[in-house]
Amino acid sequence: MNSGLKWIACASIVALGWTVSLAAQQPVPDAPVPQAPRPFSDLKGQVTPGRGSEEQPAEKSSPTSTTGAQQPAAQQPSPADDQQTEAPLVPEAGKGVEGSYTFKSFTNFVEVPVTIKDNKGGLVAGLTWRDFRVFENGARQQLSFFTVDPYPLSVAYVIDQSLTRDVMAHVNQSLGAVQGALTPYDDVAVFTYNVFAKEQTGFTGAQSHLLTAVLELSKATGREEGPPINGGPLGGTCSITSNGTCVDPNIQQGRSTGSDFAPIIPKEIHALNDAILLAAKELSKRPQGRRRIVYVVSDGKEYGSKASQKEVIKFLQTNKIAVYATLVGDSARWGEGYLSRFHIPFQMNDNVLIKYAQSTGGSLDTERTVNGIEKSYAHIAEEARTQYTLGYISHQPAIDGKYRSIEVRVDRPNVEVSAKPGYYPTAQDIE
Repeated sequence: MNSGLKWIACASIVALGWTVSLAAQQPVPDAPVPQAPRPFSDLKGQVTPGRGSEEQPAEKSSPTSTTGAQQPAAQQPSPADDQQTEAPLVPEAGKGVEGSYTFKSFTNFVEVPVTIKDNKGGLVAGLTWRDFRVFENGARQQLSFFTVDPYPLSVAYVIDQSLTRDVMAHVNQSLGAVQGALTPYDDVAVFTYNVFAKEQTGFTGAQSHLLTAVLELSKATGREEGPPINGGPLGGTCSITSNGTCVDPNIQQGRSTGSDFAPIIPKEIHALNDAILLAAKELSKRPQGRRRIVYVVSDGKEYGSKASQKEVIKFLQTNKIAVYATLVGDSARWGEGYLSRFHIPFQMNDNVLIKYAQSTGGSLDTERTVNGIEKSYAHIAEEARTQYTLGYISHQPAIDGKYRSIEVRVDRPNVEVSAKPGYYPTAQDIE
């Protein structure tokens, strides 16, 4: 009995083994048959200009008319131009200017620093990107970047040495407060001008001892204020002089020959345009990520520069440089300072700094006392540092050399918006 059961068990195991082996042996499929490539006519509609070869959604069938022709599919309405649906890049607090963002667009990225003041002149804080609207050449632009973080400053100080003695004395006493308005992250260069512009020092640390020494060397005596002298030993037109004075007034030009020729009174030279251009050329070499500023301490008078104001303003707008200034002297007097903005034909320009500030998004302070001039250094430095920085990708051609206007609007009542009114595109803006 036991032997019979063993034989049946063995037979069952053998049968099961054959079944498993048969199940494990599957038929091997044939290799795929080579097929001819599809004709190019099958690729129609799959490559869209501007989109590459990405797959397009299948077109929905549209009802046919009685003639069998298909009707065009209805297009989806685009969002309104005055609405921004996507939020711009907003870096974390304190990291907006540390190079944590990179734009790769191969188009013009436009950076617009904006200062917002209330009706009392105080800075307005707490705005978000939703409060701003930017227009370029009248077209609404979608913001791609927004930050309120302060930028390090690169400041080129331009000091007027053609001021009168009393005004120059006030400026000399105030120069010690320049470094107190800056931080160790800022760098400063100093320029002076009278008959011609001169660079006192290149860019150095704002708290360095070198800057202290250069500011001390930038002090001047100024010019004497009085009526011009057209004759006599102090006329300055003698051909023979001794110790800076005429030996004999009678031998001045024209006197010895009996001619009626009278020397023309020389005009005052104030090379302000040349000084701003010299400072702007050095500022244009500063690296990206810094706020570039020309800070002028002057009465704003201009005469005798080789560079025109139009040329200098274009250079400033091309290189993202703003002009700030502290007006002193005649331009700081109540009433007279306002009249000095208007140019009298065939006369020198009494104050050209107004147009420089308006064309570059800067601002002006008018001060007459030493204390006021010192406070203006800190006030303007704070204003330049505490700005809203907006950025957008321009849809205009990358480089066409044409001026592009910018308008910034803020959805807040009773505020004053200060921003550059436009710019010239350059290769530096292409990312």
